[in-house]
Amino acid sequence: MSDIAHRFPENPLLMPKDLNASTAELQIISLLNPGVFVFENKTWLLVRVAESIAQKEGVIFFPVVNAVGKVEIIEIPLNDPDLIANDARVVNYKGLDYLTTLSHLWLVCSDDGVHFYEPENPQIIMGTGILEQFGIEDCRVSKIDDTYYLTYTAVSENGVGVGLRTTKDWKNFETKGMILPPHNKDCAIFEELINGKYYALHRPSSPQIGGNFIWLAESQDGIYWGNHQCIVKTRHGMWDSARVGAGAAPIKTEKGWLEIYHGANAEHQYCLGAFLMDLENPSKVIARSLEPIMFPKENYELSGFFGYVVFTNGHVVDGDKLTVYYGAADEFVCGAEFSINEILKTLEV
Repeated sequence: MSDIAHRFPENPLLMPKDLNASTAELQIISLLNPGVFVFENKTWLLVRVAESIAQKEGVIFFPVVNAVGKVEIIEIPLNDPDLIANDARVVNYKGLDYLTTLSHLWLVCSDDGVHFYEPENPQIIMGTGILEQFGIEDCRVSKIDDTYYLTYTAVSENGVGVGLRTTKDWKNFETKGMILPPHNKDCAIFEELINGKYYALHRPSSPQIGGNFIWLAESQDGIYWGNHQCIVKTRHGMWDSARVGAGAAPIKTEKGWLEIYHGANAEHQYCLGAFLMDLENPSKVIARSLEPIMFPKENYELSGFFGYVVFTNGHVVDGDKLTVYYGAADEFVCGAEFSINEILKTLEV
């Protein structure tokens, strides 16, 4: 395998201890997969913060958002015969799945792109309504004209879908609801209209038939999506054999739309790769990574809440320099730099 990432020597940039929990009864378990944007000459991260309650012997606790928008703690004895709790991330109780943590999106900023802090008036974007009862996760931020589009994973007992909110000033937000129903996630909107249409990558999945593949959709207004096409599939026996999913908004280059994506194998080890789409017809994939451009190798990527993971859904482009902010081991926020031209040279037609 090759790894062409230049990791920040300051990694991890953010750890759970660097932020305060949203309420006194909760504790931050992990920081994950930030959306990224530049605003008012600062680099901003919209970090997914996963919180839970301290566990006690013989009992499992997990938080959910109730019907009135308040955090409610569910308590179940570990010896309850209706409880299945053999996964650190998900438990099943009486036939229903619950997350062991509740995720929100927190804004932090940086003057140099390396050292991040909470602004004077810290802002937390919470899940709202029944379709976000188990939290909101892994936000991608795309800017088109003067509007920022926030696509995120909305989780509830009804399943996992894609929610959308928009803002122009990062103070006032418009909620557009669930734009892609369960099961769907990893939605990244292109930052430019193509032939007058919005385009987005997304990842529907089915455990019965098909797989965890990357799809392309188009829209007249950025809210209602159609003409869905499957464009990138998993590859048997390779580093992305089990699932693939889009990272942040595709990057426009002279050779095509460059997308950084994550792939995972059967052992749930997550790496990053890339593929290239035609500028006028993004449903046409021109080239793709044969080997990952980044794989878990540092201690903070190998060991954490869920180890052997590098996962991104946010970056900043400055000429040939691509600064990728990524989640490591489902616990830390880190940074790495790439050369876009170097990535393009690794792709296989």
